[in-house]
Amino acid sequence: MKRLAAAGAIAGALSLMLVSSALAAYSLFGNSHVVSPGAGGSPNAVEVNGTTTGSGISFDVPAGTTFAMLDSLGTDYKFMSGNCQSGSPRFQVRVQNPATMAIGNIFVYIGPPPNYNVCPTPDYVNTGNMLEDTDLIDTSQVGGSFYQPVAVAQAGPIGSFTVLRVSLVVDPGYGQVVRFDNTNVDGTVYTYDQPADKDQCKDGGWQDLTRADGSTFKNQGDCVSYFNTGR
Repeated sequence: MKRLAAAGAIAGALSLMLVSSALAAYSLFGNSHVVSPGAGGSPNAVEVNGTTTGSGISFDVPAGTTFAMLDSLGTDYKFMSGNCQSGSPRFQVRVQNPATMAIGNIFVYIGPPPNYNVCPTPDYVNTGNMLEDTDLIDTSQVGGSFYQPVAVAQAGPIGSFTVLRVSLVVDPGYGQVVRFDNTNVDGTVYTYDQPADKDQCKDGGWQDLTRADGSTFKNQGDCVSYFNTGR
């Protein structure tokens, strides 16, 4: 069984490094930062370092989304340090029970099933869609069970729970450093090639960044303007 380090509090308690909502609805927290290059030589990825504190990437979801409405979660990932023998990196779906208003997390572990504890390290690996009907998820924190099929969870009471956000999380204490790229959150793919901070545009960084539509920037000022306005 996976050991989770205060998983319910990690994403909620840490300060977020916010990204302009005009660009992309994701944010970095803890020891997370954009690195270059990404998977397959793409411009960027996000490196999440869980060696000292819980860290990750948080994604907004449209208001009113229920767990039953989530169709897909997946990402490219690459271990730079450590492995998933303990404290597996995971998608963490924060949900609220509309009847009791109680809040908890559903965990979608990254790594080969069924034990999710042998993670390949040499290069990026794609998880595929981790919300297929027969995929196993951990709903024990919200009244379900450990390793419950997705279809069972979505068809039952948990399916009606409101999704507050989705995060990619790496736990502290296990020496894990993981890079993520091309993250699919319910059909929206995050390539991390857009500027997550205007400082990324400096020192020639604008040459490795793009707009959401893939177009490039003319210069540093053009990149900073896009971060500020989304245009």
